[in-house]
Formats: sequence, structure tokens, C-alpha cells
Amino acid sequence: MNFREIEKVIEGIQTSDGAGVSLTRIIGSPELNMLDPFLLLDEFGSDDPNDYIAGFPPHPHRGFETITYMLNGKWQHRDSAGNEGLLGDGSVQWMTAGRGIVHSEMPIQTDGLVRGFQLWLNLPKEKKMIDPAYQDIESDQIPVVNETAGTVKVISGEYRGTVGPGRSHTPVLILDIRLNTESAITIPVTDGWNVFSFIYEGDLVSGKNLSKGQLAVYEKTGDIHFKTGESKAGIYLAAGEPLNEPVARGGPFVMNTRGEILKAFEDYQNGKFES
Repeated sequence: MNFREIEKVIEGIQTSDGAGVSLTRIIGSPELNMLDPFLLLDEFGSDDPNDYIAGFPPHPHRGFETITYMLNGKWQHRDSAGNEGLLGDGSVQWMTAGRGIVHSEMPIQTDGLVRGFQLWLNLPKEKKMIDPAYQDIESDQIPVVNETAGTVKVISGEYRGTVGPGRSHTPVLILDIRLNTESAITIPVTDGWNVFSFIYEGDLVSGKNLSKGQLAVYEKTGDIHFKTGESKAGIYLAAGEPLNEPVARGGPFVMNTRGEILKAFEDYQNGKFES
């Protein structure tokens, strides 16, 4: 069986976003600007309310999708399209910004642990100006495949015949993998897709050793093989078909040209994201 080799291992940078939420930026950092079609990956996690209580007040997006996966915590989503959702333990908020949306993500807890990920998924050129959309996916709506080695939670895409509820405009596979000690598992991935794994608990001993807080980027052909030693492991894995299109960034907007970015700022300032 052909397994992908690890090309790069990074750990991200400590930063803050929103109104001062502390987080680690792994994709979208100087070490890894993007991994087509993934534009950004943030990990947030703290039991200190000062690190998250200010939340993410209303702010705009255009041209991509945001996928927020909450391991622990309770946050409230509201947006200019009239959508509201409660993001709780094990749930997913999947927002398609499309032609433009203004949203907020605010904690509805004042203490306790908050932990999760936000992934930005690029939209193809022909879909950047589609209508905004929102998917509120509860934890019990996300299927879990029980394996000898542990469990595989299928957030989006297909894993061994089980399809996740997250609907994307770019073909992707997003999994939360929990492995027991002294275990091994192989994850099939489409050849040609870009794939990363982020270790959020424990360690891996397959190929290059990987530790908690490290992200691995893999070659483009073959499957992914994980193996644990004396510790269990939690792995956030995402794979996607590259768009191979120009990328222009401007703060909360991601388009194909600089002119389109300037138009996004103009439209936002003129209130066109509110309708």
C-alpha cells in the first residue's frame, strides 16, 4: 500500500483575532500561507475567559467558506442573512460567505473551557458571488465510524462509505480522528488532493514523529497512515481538491484579483452586505 510522506511540519504562531480572542494560526501564517483550497486554519483553546470572552463581534466576509468545529464550549452565531445558531460541544458551523455576509460569533459562557478550530475554504471563481448560506450542524448529526484503532468522525466528504453532513462547493474531506494507544489506521485520500493533519491531542509515531500542536503537510499521492505509541491521539484532518486559481486577499475578503478586493471593500462600505 502506498502511503504519503510528510513534506512539512509546522507549529503556527500565537496571535489574536476578533475583539482579542487568543488563538494559534497554523495555515495563513508565515510558515504556511495557504494549502489550496485551504486559506486559513486557527486553533483556539483556553479555560481562561479573558482569552475568549470578547468574541468576534460583527465583521464581513466575501469569496470563501468558514468551517468552525467546536470541541468544547458554547458560542452564538448571528449573520446579516438572518441566520442564528448555537455552536456547542462537537458541533459545526458551516458558513458560505459568497457575495458577502456580516456575522458575529460570541461566547454564551462566562467560564470553562473553549476549544476548537476555524478553517477557511476557498470558493472557485465561478462561485465567489453566490448567495450566502449557513449550515448549523449539531454533534449528533455528524456520523462516527467505529474502528479497531479508535473512531473517525466524518464532518464532510466520505470515509469508507459514510458521508458527512457538511456541504461544500469545493470537494473536501474533513475528519476528527481519535486513536487509542498502540493503534494504527489508514485514511484513504484522493490522489492529487492537498491534505494536512493537525495533532490536537497526544503523539503519533508513524513516519516522522508528530506531537500535540504540530501540523503535517503531505505529498499528493497515496493514503495517510497514522500510528500511536504509548499515548492516545486526536487528529483534525482535512483534504481538498486544489482550485489552482489566482488568490487575492484583503483582510476578510478573498477573491481572484486586486480589483475584486477593492470592490468588496466598496460594497461593504456602501452597506451591500446587509441585504
